[in-house]
Amino acid sequence: MSNIILETRNLTKIYNLEQENEFEALHGIDFKAEAGEFICVMGPSGSGKTTFINNISTVDFPTKGQVLIDGAEIRSMSANEIGRFRSRNLGFVFQEFNLLNTHTLYENIAMPLALARTGKQEMNRRVEAVAKKMKIESILHKYPRECSGGQRQRGAICRALIMNPKIIIADEPTGNLDRANSNEFLEMIDGLNREQKVTVIMVTHDPLVASYSSRLVYIKDGVIEQSLDRGQMDRKEYFEKITEINASESRGFLR
Repeated sequence: MSNIILETRNLTKIYNLEQENEFEALHGIDFKAEAGEFICVMGPSGSGKTTFINNISTVDFPTKGQVLIDGAEIRSMSANEIGRFRSRNLGFVFQEFNLLNTHTLYENIAMPLALARTGKQEMNRRVEAVAKKMKIESILHKYPRECSGGQRQRGAICRALIMNPKIIIADEPTGNLDRANSNEFLEMIDGLNREQKVTVIMVTHDPLVASYSSRLVYIKDGVIEQSLDRGQMDRKEYFEKITEINASESRGFLR
């Protein structure tokens, strides 16, 4: 029996509604993600993939349609309810890391716990546990500016995981990392997905990054144009299939 953790029904996003420059960025998208999936979202620039990821993660809200996370309909909640729901169910990892340079790694990681008024002892326990998992327990006293890109990304992952979210939303998380740190990050995310069954939904433009996923969703012109399940394919074969999809779409664009 399937266990749907996230679902959209007729997800539609219109900017500048009822104005001369009205623009429909998403056109009635129906989408389901099962608990424990690792889904990569790809598509050309301007395709709607960032709008899609923002609308399924409560960063933005659809003009029409529904977004249900673990059965809860987001648009029916108040602003305060959405804030609490987001902090308890979603973890975010961004390309820019979004760490505060005026705070140590410990303080950055602990911030969601502080906002939730978690006790000091429990806060210490959870920060130390997640930092050990990400192998940055020895640099928690450092500020982001004193850390390498890879270390900052590990700190960002720790912050995303600190509330034990059901879903991690990642928007081009390897964009500012070199290939070595990018591969290390992907191995960590892949491990979290496989070992802890955390659902991952990641936007990327890189077929190599997408090859770590269990399913590819390709968005073009505001609709899901293709979906590819990895199934029994090894990573090399899956990567080649993803590359074919991207190449095919590029050829179509150039015609």
